Amino acid sequence: MPGTNLTRDEAQQRAKLLTVDSYEIDLDLSGAQEGGTYRSVTTVRFDVTETGAESFIDLVAPTVHEVTLNGDPLDPDQVFKDSRIALPGLLEGRNVLRVVADCAYTNTGEGLHRFVDPVDEQAYLYTQFEVPDARRVFASFEQPDLKATFQFTVKAPTGWTVISNSPTPEPKDSLPNVWAFEPTPRISSYITALIVGPYQSVHSVYEKDGQSVPLGIYCRPSLAEFLDSDAIFEVTRQGFDWFQEKFDYAYPFKKYDQLFVPEFNAGAMENAGAVTIRDQYVFRSKVTDAAYEVRAETILHELAHMWFGDLVTMEWWNDLWLNESFATYTSIACQSYAPGSRWPHAWTTFANSMKTWAYRQDQLPSTHPIMAEINDLDDVLVNFDGITYAKGASVLKQLVAYVGMDEFFKGVQAYFKAHAYGNTRLSDLLGALEETSGRDLKTWSKKWLETAGINILRPEIETDAEGVITSFAIRQEAPALPAGAKGEPTLRPHRIAVGLYELDGDSGKLVRADRIELDVDGELTAVPQLAGRRRPDVVLLNDDDLSYAKVRLDERSLAFVTEHLGDFESSLPRALCWASAWDMTRDAELATRDYLSLVLSGIGKESDIGVVQSLQRQVKLAIELYADPAAREALLTRWTDATLAHLRAAAPGSDHQLAWARAFAATARTPEQLDLLEGLLDGTQTIEGLVVDTELRWAFVERLAAVGRFDETEIAGEYERDRTAAGERHAATSRAARPTPEAKAEAWASVIESDKLPNAVQEAVIGGFVQTDQRELLAPYTEKFFEVLKDIWDSRSHEIAQQIVIGLYPSIQVSEETLAKTDAWLASAEPNAALRRLVSESRSGVERALKAQAADAAAA
Repeated sequence: MPGTNLTRDEAQQRAKLLTVDSYEIDLDLSGAQEGGTYRSVTTVRFDVTETGAESFIDLVAPTVHEVTLNGDPLDPDQVFKDSRIALPGLLEGRNVLRVVADCAYTNTGEGLHRFVDPVDEQAYLYTQFEVPDARRVFASFEQPDLKATFQFTVKAPTGWTVISNSPTPEPKDSLPNVWAFEPTPRISSYITALIVGPYQSVHSVYEKDGQSVPLGIYCRPSLAEFLDSDAIFEVTRQGFDWFQEKFDYAYPFKKYDQLFVPEFNAGAMENAGAVTIRDQYVFRSKVTDAAYEVRAETILHELAHMWFGDLVTMEWWNDLWLNESFATYTSIACQSYAPGSRWPHAWTTFANSMKTWAYRQDQLPSTHPIMAEINDLDDVLVNFDGITYAKGASVLKQLVAYVGMDEFFKGVQAYFKAHAYGNTRLSDLLGALEETSGRDLKTWSKKWLETAGINILRPEIETDAEGVITSFAIRQEAPALPAGAKGEPTLRPHRIAVGLYELDGDSGKLVRADRIELDVDGELTAVPQLAGRRRPDVVLLNDDDLSYAKVRLDERSLAFVTEHLGDFESSLPRALCWASAWDMTRDAELATRDYLSLVLSGIGKESDIGVVQSLQRQVKLAIELYADPAAREALLTRWTDATLAHLRAAAPGSDHQLAWARAFAATARTPEQLDLLEGLLDGTQTIEGLVVDTELRWAFVERLAAVGRFDETEIAGEYERDRTAAGERHAATSRAARPTPEAKAEAWASVIESDKLPNAVQEAVIGGFVQTDQRELLAPYTEKFFEVLKDIWDSRSHEIAQQIVIGLYPSIQVSEETLAKTDAWLASAEPNAALRRLVSESRSGVERALKAQAADAAAA
């Protein structure tokens, strides 16, 4: 039985049989304040190629009342099962289907999500349909290549706001609470949207060369005072300017709304003309510039999707990577190159965060080619990963270096013009790029997109007695893929730069003296143009981060960088060296204690706040998971002492000060350090320039709860100061973090024994429950986890189940015993491919940590 799954073969058969013309969707959301279910009426007009054929339409609903096909009633009890409505006896040519159902509001962030704001006690709704959840709201042919027009009519409480893909109409006087939208252009079902509730809004317009696009920004009234709409509009306008110039295609929809919505599972969603964004991006408290940069990248990523994804859409989910990678690549390129951008260093952030995500994902047993084999919806649901987004974008950056940026965008322009409002495959884009660049991309595509794994690039340098280079070559390695991964190691063609850096005596900075760009292919590539030159202080392969590869420094460069990592004049080579050091730590080539020393020697000179915050997270993770357990407490003490020293030394009111305050709070441990957190909370202690605002207060409260200093009284007291949705989540985290058997049992029961928690609150409880300081207290839950795992996967929605599987896997119990229990469960439980993948990935983390701990112990 198919359940809620859909296979690629079924989708292909259905696409051959029918073409969808239009949907008319009538939803009665007038009871949204109370919740429960709502009436959904769908009329679909579609054409069929042969008389007498059978097909089906998708619907996830508690009740179906009526099914009428071409005027004939069908018995819902007979035709509706397994989230499908069977459509027998279709006519050649035009068919008309009408479905009347009761659909359910959700609290999982899938389908039509319903949230009640504790501040005003009003309900707020929004849809989230990617991958296959439009069918939770209306009957739909749920696959991206069956595009159609969508015309929504919505009944909602009077005075509410209703937003969809088409501009919001004025309700008629005779029907003051009914909104009848114009049909959309031809789009896929997964990018249709409805956002309904008493949302507040700010409006503007994008105008250029006679073009006028209405812009809107929406959020709940309880967040309106924090909404920095001018900054959001500024980034949006930069994106419109840059994308329209580069794509040579006008924005394809009638308006552009950005809606900050509660309890959103992802960062944002590219619904055509009605982008939903997690409302944590409306900052209630001071954040560092890195947070504004990430938010801007998210805004630009979704805007890029309006062309790549919405205007032109993949035929099937195996090209999801191209959809996401293109949006990621172009959003960061826009931040880097658009005139007036606040973040011209965006490629540094990409190297430092996105790339490390990709390298981590590519070393898991579930690693897969960028062009993944997506046989069904279960496959795609676990494929929103570091390969689909980050490795894909890294490889697109490499492709741009390979074909040239102008040629790349000329190919993209031809692609949009040829396929507007249609569906495509990867070959359509590559064909357009071959045309504009003159490069044959078939071999490139085969090696980069159809194989898994990472290459390692190492310099091989020989010098004479005077330090002059006599030979220089680049060795490429293709390490064995992780155990369990499919495929063979592959050497790839790389377009890279080699940077030669010298320490400038006057400024004390490591400055690039020269740069050579070349193609590296095969096992050994000679670089004869470097022969006869004096050897520089540092040789950096993959300078400017053009390719996707692990880079290793030669021995002399590594020794020099270890002393001078913070001295690079430019942020990108620093980020590349930091990333290489982190990669070596994860690969057990650099002991955690040595990584800590390296970070402590250089982080004080690091000006890029995003890099600083990444290093802070990585050091904490390394000490907690990769350090020799016997040395862990000493290393944590050393690190926490350093965080406090940096906090006190940081410029008052600076981003660095805030970042160090958060890093200090995360591991504060001695009575004096915990006294300082309490003193900062109650105002008896201060640090000049540090404003202990709402979010920072909660960071302190969560730590004090986790070490047993704060209990229910203090947590409830803090919630009284912040009776908001965010306050509820923080309080839930704090309660679950308390170091008592009772607190753990209560948190566990709320997630496992009940399914009532909304997605965001469940995530908060799991985040509090797992505390690396509480390994012994949490040890009994390893057994319990494996006992309930299969039932949870089978009974919960995908998003909720995935949160539990990843969040509650005993990742902090780094031991052979954890591996053995995991292996025993995998052997006996017979999980489906998606669940097996998630558990295997978590197991791989424990295996990696064991190796790193051994390497750290050996360095003692």
